[in-house]
Amino acid sequence: MTTPAGAQAERTGLAWRRTALSSAACTVLLLHSAAQRHWGGTLVPVLLAAGTSALLAGIGMHRERALRAAEPGPPSPVLPAIASLAVTVTAASVVVFH
Repeated sequence: MTTPAGAQAERTGLAWRRTALSSAACTVLLLHSAAQRHWGGTLVPVLLAAGTSALLAGIGMHRERALRAAEPGPPSPVLPAIASLAVTVTAASVVVFH
């Protein structure tokens, strides 16, 4: 059984969107926690998490568009590395500032 054309791009796009949405939900939880702690330094992880959510959404859109192209090229190894770094820095900031 063959898969319809574009199914891989759609699955990849949905996976990146799901990841970005999960990141956004974590951002909201961090925002709530920061508000309860009267802001201060606890705002740093919130800002980093919001940036990470936007970055994940942007990378997902870029990857989905690249897969939908007539001749999709090889995936860029830089974009997932940047996303991993952003998630790691955000997680470290939660440990340090929360």
